[in-house]
Amino acid sequence: MPENAEPKKKRSGLMGMLDNVKEVMYGMASHDMSRAALRTRASMEHLFILITMGDLIGVPILPPYYSLRLLPYVVPQIATWKRRMLREKDLADAMF
Repeated sequence: MPENAEPKKKRSGLMGMLDNVKEVMYGMASHDMSRAALRTRASMEHLFILITMGDLIGVPILPPYYSLRLLPYVVPQIATWKRRMLREKDLADAMF
């Protein structure tokens, strides 16, 4: 079931069975693809923040003028981004 979906009301009979079949087919067909797309999106967002706000952790890539122009859009994500970038990496992290 998609992560952002609201819980459905329980149906009984044929409609309930049809809903169960739909969820099983979703799980078999596209759950892995949607999870991979979410991981890719998260990686791209973190890379974007690294390029624009890298000087916060000592990696100056872009001039500060452009970083300051983008600051209002990035502020909500800075705390989690810093935590992720400064976290120790392990071989097991690459597998997930």
